[in-house]
Parts: sequence; C-alpha cells; structure tokens
Amino acid sequence: MNEGSRHNQPPRTERLSYLDALDRVMAIASFRVDGALCHANANYLRMMGMTHEEAQGRLHSSLCTPALLATSRYHDIWAQLCAGTAYSGVVERVRSDGRSCWMEATYSPVLDAQGQVVEILKIATDITARRTQEQAQKAHLQRLSLIADATDTAVIMSDASSRIVHVNGGFSRLFGWHAEEILGQDPIALLSPKLHDGFVQTYRSQLRGGLPVEREEIVVTKTGRRYWVKVVSNPILDDAGQLLFTVSMLTDITRSKMHEALQYRGLEAMARERPLSDVLETICKEVERIAPEITVSILEVDAFGMLHPLAGASLPASYSQLLDGLSIGPQAGSCGTAAWRNQAVFVEDIANDPLWTDYKHLALPLGFRACWSTPIQSSEGRAIGTVAFYYRQTCSKAWTEFHQQLADVCVHLCALALEREHARSRIRQLAFYDGLTGLPNRSLLQAQANQAITLAARDKQPLAVLFIDLDRFKPVNDSMGHPAGDELLCNVAACLLQALGPSDIAGRLSGDEFVLVLSQTDAEQATSTIERLQEQFANSLVVAGKPLAVSASIGIAMFPEDGRDMDTLLQRADMAMYQAKNAGRGLFSFFSDEMNRLAQERRTLETALRDALKNQELHLHYQPQIELASGQLYGVEALARWTHPALGFISPARFIPLAEECGLIADIGRWALGEACRQLAQWRTQGLRVPSVSVNLSPSSFHDLDLPDMVAQTLQRNALLPQDLTLELTESILLDTNPSTMKTIEAVHAHGVRLSMDDFGTGYSSLSYLRRLPVSELKLDRSFVADLEHNESARALSNAILGIGQSLHLTVVAEGVETLAQRSMLGMQGYPVAQGFLFAHPLAPSELTEWLLQQGQTTTEVEKVGHSSKL
Repeated sequence: MNEGSRHNQPPRTERLSYLDALDRVMAIASFRVDGALCHANANYLRMMGMTHEEAQGRLHSSLCTPALLATSRYHDIWAQLCAGTAYSGVVERVRSDGRSCWMEATYSPVLDAQGQVVEILKIATDITARRTQEQAQKAHLQRLSLIADATDTAVIMSDASSRIVHVNGGFSRLFGWHAEEILGQDPIALLSPKLHDGFVQTYRSQLRGGLPVEREEIVVTKTGRRYWVKVVSNPILDDAGQLLFTVSMLTDITRSKMHEALQYRGLEAMARERPLSDVLETICKEVERIAPEITVSILEVDAFGMLHPLAGASLPASYSQLLDGLSIGPQAGSCGTAAWRNQAVFVEDIANDPLWTDYKHLALPLGFRACWSTPIQSSEGRAIGTVAFYYRQTCSKAWTEFHQQLADVCVHLCALALEREHARSRIRQLAFYDGLTGLPNRSLLQAQANQAITLAARDKQPLAVLFIDLDRFKPVNDSMGHPAGDELLCNVAACLLQALGPSDIAGRLSGDEFVLVLSQTDAEQATSTIERLQEQFANSLVVAGKPLAVSASIGIAMFPEDGRDMDTLLQRADMAMYQAKNAGRGLFSFFSDEMNRLAQERRTLETALRDALKNQELHLHYQPQIELASGQLYGVEALARWTHPALGFISPARFIPLAEECGLIADIGRWALGEACRQLAQWRTQGLRVPSVSVNLSPSSFHDLDLPDMVAQTLQRNALLPQDLTLELTESILLDTNPSTMKTIEAVHAHGVRLSMDDFGTGYSSLSYLRRLPVSELKLDRSFVADLEHNESARALSNAILGIGQSLHLTVVAEGVETLAQRSMLGMQGYPVAQGFLFAHPLAPSELTEWLLQQGQTTTEVEKVGHSSKL
C-alpha cells in the first residue's frame, strides 16, 4: 500500500465500528480454500439453522443444492474465487433441516501479504420470504397467462405511460410479434401509426377518467398485413383513482368487415358504370381478400349453353382459355354441372369425382383439389353464369359455412352485374346506324363487336380494336364549313370500308371518332392496315372539290391480351389513342407498352432500311478465310453492315431478319452480289491477289429464275470468272418447297459458280438432300468451334462433319475461330480452311487492303499464328 492509500483509509476505530455494524445486520461466514467453514457469525448460523459446533469445518458444497452440484457451474465459480475473482448474486442454499433458503450473497477472496487467496469471505442477506412471495406471484401470473393465451383474442396490457408490459399468445398469433420484441413500446404507435393525435388524446383522457373505450379500427401486423379489429380497452385504477394499467382486447373482425366491403365495392363499380369485366374482377379480388384460401372464377352461360370466362385474375390465362366454349352438361365439372342442374355443386375430390373425369387434367396440375360452383340465376330463374371457388386443401366445416355465406353474396352481386349488362345490351338494339356516314353507330358496333369477340374466343383467334380520331378536324369545319366537314367524315368512312376484310367491322362513335374491329388480326397485321389507312388519308381524300391531306391518331387494343369484352377493349383503345395524340399527329399506339414499342421500332427500322437500300447506306465488310496448312488466303466472305445516321450501328442480327420479313432480303442479296464482285475486281486491279469472294443469299433469292443470268452478267461486267464467286446458302433452303428453287440452284451451278452450305449442323442437315445439292463447300457452324476446347461432343461432331465433307469431296470451312487452341485442334482434325477473329475481324475494304499488304502485299501469305487478330 502506498502512502497516498494509507492517507485515504479511515481511522482504525471508525473501521471497527463499520465492521461491528455490518456484523449485526448481515450474515457473514468465511471458508478456507478447500471449502471448509472456518467462521460464521450469529446471523449466518441462524439463517442456516446450525449451531457453532455443527458449522465448524462444514464444507461449503454440503450447503448447496444437489442440482447445483450436478453442474459445472458450482465448480467453475469456486475455481474463480480461489483464483481471486469475486462473485455476487442470488443463490439457493440448504438449511440443516433440509429446507431451502434464498439469499443475496457476495463472495470475496481474502489475500495474504503475498497476494495468495487464503479465505473466501461471504456476506449475505436472507431473501427467502421475498423469494417465496415472488414465486407465488409468478405462478399466479403464469396461470392467468395460460388462461389468456388460450383465447384467440389479442390482449395487451400497458402501463400508465402507455408502454406495453404484457401481451398474450393470441396477440403473437394475430400480429406476429413476440413479447420481448415489443415490451416498452406504445401500442397505438405500433399497431395504428396513422391514427390522428386528436383521437389518441381523447382515448387516453377517457381511460384516465376510469371509462372503458370501445372502437373499430385498422391495425397493422409485423409483416405489414392489415386487419380490421374490434378493440375494447379497460382502465385499471389504484386506490387513489390514478391509472395504473390499461387492458385492451382486440378481436379480428376482418372477415365480417370485408363481407360488407364486398357488397360496397361491387355495387360501387356498377354504379360507376364500369365495364362488366372490371365489375366481376373487382368481386373476385374482394372475395379472395376476404378468404385467401380460395381462388375465384366467374363464367357466363350463353344462350347456346356454352361457358365463357368473365373473371378470374388469379387463375392462369391458359386455364381460362381452355374453359372457353365448353358446353354445360350433367358431367361437365363443377361449373358446367351446376349450370345444367341450376343448383350448387360441391366436388370435394376433383381427382376421383366422376363429374371431373374429362376435366381433372386441367385443374390438378394447378394444385386444385376441390371446387364449389354455384349458378348465377336471372330474374326468371335461368342459369346465366356460375361462380366457382377452387380449393387447394380440404375445407373445414367452419370454412364451408363461411364460404356459403360468401357465395350467396357473390352470386347476388354477379346476378345484378349480368342482368345489368343484359339490360344494357337490349337497350343498344334500339338504334343501329349513323345518319351521316351510314356506318354502324355505337349500339350496333357494340353488338357486332361482341359477336366478333365471341367468335374470336371460340376459335382462339386474335382480334384488334382500332380507335381512330381525326387530327385537326375542327379547323376544317371552321374554315370550310360544316358541309365540308360532313363530306370529310363521309370520305373517311369510305376509306375505312375499303380497308375492311369480310369479317371486319367499322363504326362511328361521335364527331370525328371512328372504330374498326379487325377479326383474325394480330399486332403486325393491324400495323399494316393502319399504314395503308394513313397513306389513303394523306393522298386520296377530296373535300369541296379540292385534295385534302388528313391524318389521324389511332389507338389499338388487342383481344384477348388487353380485354375480353368490347367495353374494355374500346376503353383501352381510347386510352392508347390519346397516348398517340399526345406524342404527335398522324401516329398510332398500342395499349400494351411493349407491343407499341416493338411495332413502332419495327416500323421505324423497316422505313430506315428501305431508305438505306435506296440511298446506298449499306456497305460490306470482308472476313478473310485462311488455309490452315499453308497459311495462305483462301478467300473472303462478304458481310452486310449498316450504320444509320441517327440510330448508329445496327447489328445484322436485327436488320437481316427484318429484311426477310418485309421482302427486302432479295434486294439486299442482289446489291451485295454486285458490290462484292465490284470490290473483288478493284482489288485485283490494285494488284492484290484475293482468290474468291463469298456472298450470302437467302432462300427467297433462289425463287427468282433470272438469278443465274444476273450472276453471269455481274461476273462478266467485272471481268471475273465463275470460280471467283461462291454463293452461300443456309440449311433452311432444304425445306423450301418453291418449285423454282432447285432449278435456280442447278442453273447457277451450271454457270460454274461455287455453292457453299453455311452454318452446317444447326438446321435441317439432311444428308439425302445434301447429296442432291450441287454444293462444293460446307461451313462448320461457330457454335461447334466455340465448344471444341471444353466439350468432347463438340469435338466428335466437328470431326464427323469433316468426315462427311471429305466423303462427299467437299471443302469444309470452320467458322468462328478465336483462339490458338481452337486453330490447333481444327488443324489436327484435318480442317483445310478456317475463318474467325483469330485471323481477322470483318474488315472494311480499305482495312482489308491494308491487311493484305501487311501479309506480304500480293503474296497474301498469312502467318500460321493469329497475329492479324490485332485488327
């Protein structure tokens, strides 16, 4: 002890007084390191029920419970004490009479002058009575908790500061929180964070006044799910009337509230004149929100006893389509049978019930095990539809009773919606034609369109609805007069009639708004029709004896993607029309953003491609083909490239398929043939030795019987020989049934021009057809080359294709060689010719000229390693 420490110690007499006072009020004992009791004061002996003689030498372990001694905890604590570490806590000890006593104890090691532990000093306070009371209280609370936890009603107890002190098991089951997660939190902030402050203040004021509070509100669970609950809060006051606790009981009333909401939402949708499909979809969604264990479907029964899906957003579209057009009958699943019997049908086991024999293969893969269908009856009692509840698991009795009530409400709402729709249909029959243009007006258009949609649904055919609005029609009326405006509307109607097919429909809605319904028309065909209409509007209209250029904004909605009834399709086509009008004048827009984007992109790209071909914006790049054995240039392949002034570089993978679709591929082929031959002649004029050039032609190019003469004239014009040119075909030509194809191929071959089968191994690859074609070359597709290093099958196939070529005396060219390993493996297999990035990328004519000069100018010697890949 240092000097300063001695100065800080109290006088000896004062310390003795402290120890005496401590001895009077505390139980004190000391134990040797081996655990033997060496001293105990009167309080300690009294607490343990021992005399001085009984206590002397008593081992500390004999005072501990067997349960403690059976664990390592006791020995660990004693070892820590002997090592000089103190311990304090609540401990249970055994009195001399065998009863337990509880104490708050502190064990402190006593050190000698050398710092070694010589004794363990224990100072304790008897808390047995308090502990006994606490345990009794705890047991009582546990019993109360068990009672509270047995109910599904959520119970929350909060203190005077509105902090949670207890929740029951029902709370955890309903809301997802365990007690330890939310103790100390404000229950209102936790469950109803959006309640306004005024309500909260009034609520707490009533509780402080000793008044219970009852209310209904929406609460939020741990996962964010919302429930409607009925809350009853009861205050608990102390003797002075001060609030101690609040006990709130929360009962889930979601289903009953949603039951009310189902009627409200369904009737509201009808009151707002929403389309039938929207009304019924709203009903389906509300039912599934109320009872998430079911999947809802609503079908209509037409006058011919055929079923047609009306709503069922949670069912796969493919399933609903398979139900469309099925006949009702005595064994037609749950719905068809319910409509046939005109009474509810509940099938508990779809897999084995005879009603589902012909249809279970549709429902079982979707996981449905049971189906309850109830007929929707008209005011005359006739079945006009069905409501089906699909189940993925067995239904309990409670579910069945609840679902029966739900079905009753649902069927009633559906009957109102269908009767309303039928009444509207009857009203539409009162007037049919537009007095000015002679086109069907809205009523007749609707009726005819509904029939077209029914046929399209039955035949599973696409259908397009076009909403047409003339641009700047008002200025025509204002500047030229209303008679001129009427004449313009009549001329537009005439154009629309000219564009119609035999099953298409045209109608006038009002003012300058027209509608076309195009049967058996997909998005691409609808685009073509619109382009023809826009051209006619711009070039063919005469008003008041003068030509008038007119444009229109057009919106398109597709059946069945955008809707299954005319109201929905018309509404969405109208929306798409406004989208087109907002984007500019004379444009069209599909309701589907994706369809619209693709159609517009295709139209823009097609127009740009036509302009590029006309304005000579296309150009050719050339990729060298190398003889692997000698390293010499075997030939070059001409590849079309397109860089648009605004769109930039456009990949051949985009514009070549587009050219095939829009009929430009043959024109591109003729251009490429002429340009490649011209370039080859130019290189030879420059003294560069390029053995030959290969040009790709599509199968449609060989439909032209004039192709052989055109090839011959091109070669002659450029002073080239037939062997200087190779025409590359794709394997799809083997499936071409055009009678001119084989004649053209044979005539080209007769001129001495070589033919090459491109991308061999990826298409039809019929050896019998290949034997009949006069080809002199096969090109191994790059997909085989890419896998050579890592795929044994690719190596075997490439070897087999080489064998086929050699057996037919054909030169085999490997495409897509990018690594030295690929080149080496192809060389070892015996491939004579290869091309790919290892040797050179496709190069512009000037770049290829430089490449040839780098290889030895006119010798065209190429090193056997791929050093030219730097280009």
